[in-house]
Amino acid sequence: MLIDLDLAIWLPTALLATALAIKLPSIVKMWRDPLLRAVGGLLLFGCAVFVFAAPSTVAWTNRVTGVPNIAAPWVYSLLTALCASWLLLIVAWRNGADRSDATRRATRRVVAVYAGVVVTLWVLFACADVSVERTRDLDTYYANTPFMREQIVLYLLAHTLACAVTARLIWNWIRTDGLDAWLRWGLRLLGVGYTTNLLFDASKLTAVAARWTGRDLDWLSTYVAPVAACLSATLVAVGFIVPHAGQYLHETWRLRAQRRRLRPLYLLTCSVTGGREPYDPRATGELRLIRRETFIRDALLQLSRYLDDGLRSRSRDAAGHLGHAPDRAEALAAAVALLAAVETRRLHPDCEGNGSADTAYLMREIQSVSLALRRPEEIEAVRVRATAPAESAPA
Repeated sequence: MLIDLDLAIWLPTALLATALAIKLPSIVKMWRDPLLRAVGGLLLFGCAVFVFAAPSTVAWTNRVTGVPNIAAPWVYSLLTALCASWLLLIVAWRNGADRSDATRRATRRVVAVYAGVVVTLWVLFACADVSVERTRDLDTYYANTPFMREQIVLYLLAHTLACAVTARLIWNWIRTDGLDAWLRWGLRLLGVGYTTNLLFDASKLTAVAARWTGRDLDWLSTYVAPVAACLSATLVAVGFIVPHAGQYLHETWRLRAQRRRLRPLYLLTCSVTGGREPYDPRATGELRLIRRETFIRDALLQLSRYLDDGLRSRSRDAAGHLGHAPDRAEALAAAVALLAAVETRRLHPDCEGNGSADTAYLMREIQSVSLALRRPEEIEAVRVRATAPAESAPA
């Protein structure tokens, strides 16, 4: 069971560290932003709490310092600092860019109260008799010990208050309009995580109170509370990761989809230039999209002198008569004119063309034109209708 608990503790630690690594560049770049500072403190103290709360680390801390159970006030202090970072995060969230005196007073009040709790924890520990080392059940073992009893109740009440306030405000924020979908999911996970944290407090307080009445419910503190804490921290860490990971994946998918939609037009322009866009496996998705767009537009400039504005105008009217929407009709007409220009260039490579075609739409709407090229049967129907009058006219 000891090994299982250690493993359970290191999982949320790894997730919190991952979330911190994701946020760290923004925190360093915009250190003056109180919201980012609060997020950084929350993730840092969250990692520290689980690192030093692991039974193996508790035993190591006691052994290195030579003071039995000194890991207890140390872990309690880190947990109290974590609670303060929760409330500071809420203050920063609610006030946004507001730097009013009320915001600064709220921040100072949170720091002062929880700093006072940390000092009180150490004073109570110094006054208590805790000579027997306990790495897993210290809260219930010393539940009836003078000063240690007050220390345990103090850190649990401070934790419960911060957790309840944070959970309530997050659930209120979720119900507001205009939130990004990924942010909303992240907030939901945060809300569930902080709500689950209340199970940790309830388990601990119930087990401690049972000791006061002579009953033994130590299993709540020894087994249920750590599991609740690990689950809560995991949800909180994922809640911070989801908005960033989701937005990154969404942006990556969007760029790849745009690049993929350009493939028909890209292959057509490759037949004109005889070359390919530059390829770099290390390039970002955005850079690859820019390179493909640049390659296509450069090739379209070479075709511009072969474009027939009259054909495109007739094709636009033909597409409209065939029932296509105006935007779709414009794209189909551009595709018809473009294919005709490619064919003209292929049959008459030495022809200079008139060079007077309007290429503004073609250069701007390469995505729409490329999508139109995916439907050759529609292009052919438009071309036949657009060229039928000219072909049927007497010589």
